[in-house]
Amino acid sequence: MTLAVALAAPAAAQDLLVRAGHVVDVETGEIRADQAITVRDGRIAAIAPWTGDAPEGARLLDWSAHVVVPGLMDMHTHLAEEDQSADLAAPLKATPARAAFVGARNAAATLRAGFTTVRDVGAYRGFADVALRDAINQGLVPGPRMFVAGGYVTVTGGGGELTGLPEGSVVTPELRVGVADDEAQVRSAVDRFLDGGADFIKVIATGAVLTAGTEPGQSEYSEAEVRAAVEAAAARGSWVAAHAHGAEGIAAAARAGARSIEHGSLMDDAAIAEMKKHGTWLVADIYNGDYIDAVGRRDGWSEEILRKNTETTDAQRAGFRKAVAAGVNNAYGTDAGVYPHGDNGRQFAYMVRHGMTPLQALRSATLDSARLLGQEATLGSITVGKAADLVAVACNPLSDITCLEREHVRGVVKAGDPVPMP
Repeated sequence: MTLAVALAAPAAAQDLLVRAGHVVDVETGEIRADQAITVRDGRIAAIAPWTGDAPEGARLLDWSAHVVVPGLMDMHTHLAEEDQSADLAAPLKATPARAAFVGARNAAATLRAGFTTVRDVGAYRGFADVALRDAINQGLVPGPRMFVAGGYVTVTGGGGELTGLPEGSVVTPELRVGVADDEAQVRSAVDRFLDGGADFIKVIATGAVLTAGTEPGQSEYSEAEVRAAVEAAAARGSWVAAHAHGAEGIAAAARAGARSIEHGSLMDDAAIAEMKKHGTWLVADIYNGDYIDAVGRRDGWSEEILRKNTETTDAQRAGFRKAVAAGVNNAYGTDAGVYPHGDNGRQFAYMVRHGMTPLQALRSATLDSARLLGQEATLGSITVGKAADLVAVACNPLSDITCLEREHVRGVVKAGDPVPMP
């Protein structure tokens, strides 16, 4: 399976000329003042110093008071999902119609916050993310460019299941599409998701912080079972993202060929070495822990979840710092949906606080995320020939990384199409 970037040109066949006060080049770290970015058919056609003249017939977008960065990218979201809450049965109660409305709301909030591309790593209701991706591509609802998993490949009762439900709850088959308990079943689940339109595969290799009755440090799939998923996906031109908190599960998934490790909360030196050796990407949601602790305690989330969050938050941040220092591939991923969609940019400050420079943090959410997706030729930087994904912010993120939070976003262009802002 080859992942193609959807580029929808604006309705009018008219060039867009963006006058940028400053443009951040994420490849070099340079900031160029007073630039003109010409957009044609959804792509960047030219970048040059502003001369004061707009080509005849071009639409002018005046961002001369702003700093322009590439469209931001979040590699760990759950757009087609109910917001996390104390009610573990919330996904079970949501109808497909409600899920569609919730997904549309989440997608719009994410796009207006400056995130023009996301990797959506699964929903309990199988293929809900596929439907949302397709609706966005067809212009039915506004949202970021989506690469989707379709659901979770998980063991019975594991980290990708709905657990901790009230007695008598019935979990319907559409909420258990990827349940698989041996290598053969794992391979079948991979085919099921790819046949249903998924772009890649999400394997739940260890227990989860937010799934009752599972432990983050405990492996739920063997290395051989993760490898079975990797091989089945590769045979279809796709790859595997492995949810893995525990050190043993992280190392096994890296050895098995998983393209990325999601969370990586309890990584040790050996797990970091395996990720480095195999070129595995780390996608660590290091903002989440503070949100879960504050809101979870306020709103009465279970003591089990709060305990597991406490046990993983500081460990994850320490491991993240070590992984950055070791040169492990890092892409930006937040687990948006645990906290409100649109607040994706809040993680940047945490990444800088825990070992990255502002440029590294920005690059993790642009060029490096594009590399994780295999889309660096099309996405991830303000470069002639690439998709015209642009974000105007009110200040310089290389001086103050919080400039990338949505409060500072002044404008968004996705594939050459300016996004209506509230």
